[in-house]
Amino acid sequence: MKRYTLLAWILILQQVAGGQTSISTYDPLFADIALQSERDKLQLHLRDRTIGETLSLPLDAENEYRYQSAFWAVSQFKPDDPRIAELFRRSLGAYRRLETETRRSFLEALYTMNPDGYADGLTELAKIEENPKLFAMMALFLHRRDPSLAAPLLEIMRRRWPLADEHPILSSLSDELLRKPMRRTMPTPDLRDLFRHQQSFGIKTVYSFQRWDRDQPGLAAIQGADGLFARDSSGRIILIRQLARAGSNLPYYITNGNTPQGVFSIQGIGRSVNRFIGPTPNLQMTLPFEDRWKGYFLMPADSTEPRLSYAYLLPDSWRDYPPIWEAYEAGRAGRTEIIAHGTTIDPQYFRGQPYHPISPTLGCLCAPEEWDTQTGSLRQSEQLRLAETFLKAAGPSKGYLMVINMDDQRRPLSRDDIEPILEAFEKDL
Repeated sequence: MKRYTLLAWILILQQVAGGQTSISTYDPLFADIALQSERDKLQLHLRDRTIGETLSLPLDAENEYRYQSAFWAVSQFKPDDPRIAELFRRSLGAYRRLETETRRSFLEALYTMNPDGYADGLTELAKIEENPKLFAMMALFLHRRDPSLAAPLLEIMRRRWPLADEHPILSSLSDELLRKPMRRTMPTPDLRDLFRHQQSFGIKTVYSFQRWDRDQPGLAAIQGADGLFARDSSGRIILIRQLARAGSNLPYYITNGNTPQGVFSIQGIGRSVNRFIGPTPNLQMTLPFEDRWKGYFLMPADSTEPRLSYAYLLPDSWRDYPPIWEAYEAGRAGRTEIIAHGTTIDPQYFRGQPYHPISPTLGCLCAPEEWDTQTGSLRQSEQLRLAETFLKAAGPSKGYLMVINMDDQRRPLSRDDIEPILEAFEKDL
């Protein structure tokens, strides 16, 4: 049985396998990292090595990778460890001499944990930070704690970057600080228009319905190329739980932030090398600009006019709805490797959270799974059901996936929220 250091696990956590294979290849499904013995080792590793040993080392060029590993672990697992404060304090003091990736992982972990006592330090650093993404992460941390800072933060941004409105991250940050409350109350356009539009293409589509509050799990439904939604043996529409929340809960345009709303291109079924994602078949997806435009679009498209081509995927009633363009802007901002997958992570890390037992991710869509901690075998998987249902639905193995925030209620989406809308659409066919 392979043994991995946590650093190796964290590095693997950022990678997905692009190869595709048939679902039958995965039977029976087994994950050694789901064994209780392995979960116990991970707990000890988090406490003794990832945090403890890292703090025994100076924060210098030779050891920065250890600090990056520690911050990855903090962002994903949110361990209850008072020593994390020392990691933050040390990194803030050394910030100006750190590598860009160390700065980024520190700011991500800081945003995740949201501790007190860092506002003054970040305010001063924001005044001199030259990297747009890192500035945006500082601004988001500060604005969340004090919404009245929106105007001064935007003033700093525009003074430093006069062309900020043309930069995908900075323009999204500006929109976040100025308009997010209005976006959350904006009514979602008629979903039936979207369903009819996709049916006209004859390309099957997964719809991941979510809340603006990404602590609340959503539901996914699969529309076949014939326009009908996949149903189970009893005749009910199949709805699959999905979480679109990142561990950090950063917004969609920041690396490892929440899953963007909008249109993803499903390139097929694949298997990840990531032990935390596990061996269950996943939907391999791309964003606009992540791959060749023709590959993303699945049909003839004008690569010189990508915005018009993306708009073509939407009915008229949706084209001027800003949230549906998040995927487009996330692709422009450089986000990659967002897929729909399962999880082998111990759900105990997230006990007490609204999304328990589903794992937050680095920005992917995650469906719940249950593993036998004594044998490592798969007991139950909504991700497997998603992959199988997608393949069985009418149409080729490629398609689209659309993430749509329904509203801002503070509760998980339920079948009663979604099923009547889908059934009403089918009655009109």
